[in-house]
Amino acid sequence: MTTKLAGIDPLLSRYGAFLVDQFGTLHDGTGAYPGAAAALRRMREAGRRIVLLSNSGRPSAPNAARLERMGIGPALYDLLLTSGEIGLRMMAANAVPAARGARRCLLLERDGDGTLLDGLGLAPARPETADLVVIAGSEGERRTLDWYSDLLTVPAQRGVPAICLNPDRIMLTPQGLAFGAGAIAARYAELGGEVTWIGKPYQAIYDAALAALGDCRPASVAGIGDSIEHDIAGARGAGCGAWLVHTGITAGWTDDAIATECARFGTEPDGIIAEFA
Repeated sequence: MTTKLAGIDPLLSRYGAFLVDQFGTLHDGTGAYPGAAAALRRMREAGRRIVLLSNSGRPSAPNAARLERMGIGPALYDLLLTSGEIGLRMMAANAVPAARGARRCLLLERDGDGTLLDGLGLAPARPETADLVVIAGSEGERRTLDWYSDLLTVPAQRGVPAICLNPDRIMLTPQGLAFGAGAIAARYAELGGEVTWIGKPYQAIYDAALAALGDCRPASVAGIGDSIEHDIAGARGAGCGAWLVHTGITAGWTDDAIATECARFGTEPDGIIAEFA
């Protein structure tokens, strides 16, 4: 039987460090969940290391600023790492083969300010002229997946490589659940395009997080999050403990629904936490 916990306290004696998801675990995109800040404070007071590990396609700094506005300030964790931060670092270091030699980029993001790729030498481009597609965010609450398919058919047919900076297929919005950047990237692959994925559950973001924790063995680190596909599978693949929080995208799921999703992705958590509190 899967272990079920009311909150995080029993984990404090079992692990020395934690990789804590952001969306769906600490907050719903508009405000922090009740008890989330207090739980982080409790971890810190117990001497535990905390890396907030997020599949946000944006850099770490704006995510940290948003968390602080929600009452989760930098004193409550050691480090915030986003998939966008890791991807942009890798691109700047010429460590993403798909981006090498690219000059014209079709950028898909949520806020549309166009500054995400500043400093990388990439000019904005239309689908017909782009030699790279970067999928950093989704506007799934106001656009359809077919709209993105129409936009991306031409570059996919031209063989333009894509980089997905946020593998989440489902995202939380003020209007409820919507398809995320990962769903757009998956559609691009279905159209015949090649996609490089950066973020949970892929290894690069875990390598960076574990390196930041220093001498912590992966087995002494626990990943906590609401996505079986990303948080649980990713933590398992990195050799860490894996705990599913029953909020965010899994809120209201039955045990059977959770088991079905675990079977789908060939993974399972060490247990389920009712809420990050």
